[in-house]
Amino acid sequence: MVEFTPIRPIERLWDTAETQTAQSVNDPAGSMFANIFRQAIQNVRDTNAEQVNLEYQLATGQIDNPALLTTAISKATTAAELLMQMRNQALDAYNELMRISL
Repeated sequence: MVEFTPIRPIERLWDTAETQTAQSVNDPAGSMFANIFRQAIQNVRDTNAEQVNLEYQLATGQIDNPALLTTAISKATTAAELLMQMRNQALDAYNELMRISL
């Protein structure tokens, strides 16, 4: 009689706090790829909120240094451009994968 060794499931290379819970292990949206995009989107939201707040403070005379607003605008613009580039690269990679014939 021949014994068969069962195939082990693929194991993660590293564990994060989110992957340790049963829900995020079973949730495909809990992947590292999705987390990176969530963080990028949150970064855009945060930098935009900071920019709007500094614009308000400058308009009402609460801050005297307009360089703070200029820096916040640059951060918000860079965060938005980074998110757009990440999206474009992900779509390009997806399209390349779709062109592969098996």
